[in-house]
Amino acid sequence: MRRIAGVVIAVIGLLLLVLGIVKIVPGAAQPGGFTLFVGLLCIGLSFIPRGQVPEDAPPPLPPSERVTGVFYDPQRIFENLHFHPRWLAAFVVIAIASAVYHVAYVQRMGPEVIALAPIEKTIESGFIPADRAEEIKEQTRESARSPLMRVFGPLNEIGGIFFFMCILAALLLLLTLIFGGRITFWQALCVAIYSSMPPIVIDKAISMILLYLKSPDEIDPLKGQKGLVRADLGILFTPSENPVLYMIGSFVGVLTIYGLWLEATGLRYAGEKLSSASAWTIALILWAIGLLLAVIMALLFPAFVA
Repeated sequence: MRRIAGVVIAVIGLLLLVLGIVKIVPGAAQPGGFTLFVGLLCIGLSFIPRGQVPEDAPPPLPPSERVTGVFYDPQRIFENLHFHPRWLAAFVVIAIASAVYHVAYVQRMGPEVIALAPIEKTIESGFIPADRAEEIKEQTRESARSPLMRVFGPLNEIGGIFFFMCILAALLLLLTLIFGGRITFWQALCVAIYSSMPPIVIDKAISMILLYLKSPDEIDPLKGQKGLVRADLGILFTPSENPVLYMIGSFVGVLTIYGLWLEATGLRYAGEKLSSASAWTIALILWAIGLLLAVIMALLFPAFVA
């Protein structure tokens, strides 16, 4: 069934890609290509075996209990996910929260403002020649007005989250094996998704409130797309003056620490033979990798951070 779903997604993506390339549906090439990639990813994941459930395993928890229980009793949820690695319910919650915020953000800020924001930064950085700036801006405006982008904007974001979760699961699997533990890919995917869900839902919920409390002029079109909550040390630095320190500070926050704790808890109880210290070490290694990549980006493209 999952393989069939992947084939359907890939076929839709391929069709959109072709329609976009031949200009029958302007602006469809980029979302079509990404949709095709996500479909192929789903097909590839369908070949990964799920393993046998032990006879003495507890019954699987209902989806509603899993997605709510991870907020206040993550140990019990991850212990159950160890035997029944089912990730779809939590991912649906993440997808809905992200899509709702994305749609609200586009309506509040305006699609053209959001689409032109990265173009302005690219021009400012010198990656787009000045003589082509207006032409590219006009093309971006036309693409932003397309009804297709309003549909595929949230879908692209959901697909990007799914791809990121698969990469995170692969890294969790690799590091767990390095530290002497045992975990399957599907258990690792559950850890990645269920440990990310509570921080994402909290962030999107508060961001929705702030989106309508603030004036659109007070919101940065680029940074606001991911959320408006600033519960981190990045608020101590000015991005234009100290882009590296700002980026480092943004990685030290309440929701980040909450997510790391959930990730370490998930590794310990969804996997096997992994101590609490090893689980926390793995979580901090991945956090450090993300921080390092962010600092490199801040050094290479300070205009985008500012």
